[in-house]
Amino acid sequence: MNVRLHFLFTLLTASLIPQTGGAQELPTDVRQEIGKFLDATARKEVSVGRIRIDSVAIEENTLQLFANMNCAYIPFREDNVTEIYQGVQALLPAEFSKYNLQIRTNKRSIEELIPQALRSKKDKKAKTFNPAGTKPLVTALSTPYTPTNGLKNRHIALWQSHGFYYEPKLTRWEWQRARIFQTVEDLYTQSYVLPFLVPMLENAGANVLMPRERDSQIAEVVVDNDGCLHSRSVYTEKIGDKNWMQGTGEGFAHLRDQYINFENPFREGTFRTVETVKGKKEKESTAEWIPELPSTGQYAVYVSYKSLPNSTDDALYTVYHKGGVSQFKVNQQMGGGTWIYLGTFGFDAGKSNACKVTLSNRSAKAGQIVTADAVKIGGGMGNIARRISEEGATDNLKSSDKTVNASDAAKNIPAAYQPSYITEYQKSGYPRFCEAARYWMQWAGIPDSVYSESHGKNDYTDDYKSRGIWVNYLAGGSAANPTEKGLNIPVDLAFAFHSDAGTTLNDSIIGTLGIYQTDAYNGVFANGASRYLSHDLTDLIQSNIVRDIRTLYEPRWTRRGKWNQSYYEARVPRVPTMLLELLSHQNFADMRYGIDPRFRFTVSRAIYKGMLQFLCSQYRMDYIVQPLPVDHMALRMIGENEIELTWEAVNDPLEPTAAPEKYIVYTRIGNGDFDNGTVVDKNSYRTVLPAGIVCRL
Repeated sequence: MNVRLHFLFTLLTASLIPQTGGAQELPTDVRQEIGKFLDATARKEVSVGRIRIDSVAIEENTLQLFANMNCAYIPFREDNVTEIYQGVQALLPAEFSKYNLQIRTNKRSIEELIPQALRSKKDKKAKTFNPAGTKPLVTALSTPYTPTNGLKNRHIALWQSHGFYYEPKLTRWEWQRARIFQTVEDLYTQSYVLPFLVPMLENAGANVLMPRERDSQIAEVVVDNDGCLHSRSVYTEKIGDKNWMQGTGEGFAHLRDQYINFENPFREGTFRTVETVKGKKEKESTAEWIPELPSTGQYAVYVSYKSLPNSTDDALYTVYHKGGVSQFKVNQQMGGGTWIYLGTFGFDAGKSNACKVTLSNRSAKAGQIVTADAVKIGGGMGNIARRISEEGATDNLKSSDKTVNASDAAKNIPAAYQPSYITEYQKSGYPRFCEAARYWMQWAGIPDSVYSESHGKNDYTDDYKSRGIWVNYLAGGSAANPTEKGLNIPVDLAFAFHSDAGTTLNDSIIGTLGIYQTDAYNGVFANGASRYLSHDLTDLIQSNIVRDIRTLYEPRWTRRGKWNQSYYEARVPRVPTMLLELLSHQNFADMRYGIDPRFRFTVSRAIYKGMLQFLCSQYRMDYIVQPLPVDHMALRMIGENEIELTWEAVNDPLEPTAAPEKYIVYTRIGNGDFDNGTVVDKNSYRTVLPAGIVCRL
């Protein structure tokens, strides 16, 4: 290198190095004191390792202090950020007083790590993540009250950790996590998600999408236009001014008791179509699904249909059940080719017109298309079978997302050679809600490229990988993920609920950890919003959980870090995502609280509140938390057949917006189920009871 080039290289190198030398160098002992100060600040809220100042830089008139990642675990708020800057400023030597101070960690200044929802001055220039379309996937029409300033029209994808899966090395089905304290994580997290968290989100107006079966009902009946397997259930059509016609393309068909390899029931049948009508004078055409149910009980109701270029966005479904009639509008422009959940209802055993699902072609706009396919009622038993032994079996003949299995191939092979294709398959033998997401996805028509990244070789890795890929498939084609193919559902956020593993040798609590990831996809979402929105989501949910537990149960509850790390479930989704490790299901100090249903309610409500805060900030609206359930209920007779029900509101000391203004009273008459509810303006309700019939309110 000649002298001139060496000189230019030296100048260029010098321009790239932060100016920390000479008189402007921050002494080591000062860095240490600042680290100790930040340590003390952090330990008021979070259990972290030592915080240190890794490097110092001066850019023009700004002094930048770069703290390690442990500093980023602090829940930064406007008040403690001010206190931090004041405290650090006081520790700096006098010669640094002329500089503006900036403390950075996790590639951001600490003030940038204050969630947008908690800032007094909103950053109007910051891009938000709000992919909502004009109409949501499902709109409930029969609810007596529609929440405002809540989660109406929002779409949330969430799942409850692991599930029962097939392990080929051991040739058996087993739990993904160890059994301890008479539970297993695969089931334990469901005790929060299914009875508490999901209903809270849905009561606030959200559409909740799940990659695992949500219904613990072990019975399942599928009613389809292509016929009903082992059932006298009936699909019928009534023709009005528009005729039902056979659709072009693949639909659902229930052809077998078990599905192997990559068999997809949503590619083995047909579907029906009819043109919409608008005016009341026009006669509607309807489809009816009448199930034959094995027993009286509560059943989840799912519908399926085909999304076409001219599909309607307000297909009218009606569910007839023991509590009355519930109606839903389904946006068939999204979600076609899988199971779409409507609700859970009480049904009587047997087959009756009193328990059925109907679909009308009456719409707000004429000339569009309504499609009808199958209806699934109940959760059922697992029906995905895995290969457990073989005698010289060959690999299945497979094309993309479509399989010709060995048993079918053997039909055209001479008998002498057929032993080469003898293969044994086994189902889990467990209710479907116990199984891992990978198996629900196959039953739900999700492409095998989503649920089996290993091409069928490793169900364990397929399961945890499939959940994040599934989120992107749901959102594919929507404003949330416009560059990928999928179901066109504008997913607003994703949430993975886990309970960590680990024990301590004393009675200390392991506590709550939040995980997110910012580097994937060049650090931005599809609309250009920063992936640091996942940090905001994680901070809000974790903060609500820890505050509420400390206030109501355990002041010493541990707040662990907010990890910005490359966990698959946090990295892959192209929407704001949090992976929660709530507590350790293996640690007694955690589980002494974790087995209490009141604790589970509190935690679930805290998660709901964090999601609500985050989503309302993204849509630039104020939020209102749903009130707590009432108490001090009393009933008195005020006439021969008239009663008065009274109650008292329960104020929420943790949330000032959760003040009740109205109430919903649900009624159950005789052997029926609870109705859709009646709104009342005060904390009392009067009604006349029918004579000789047991009623419940």
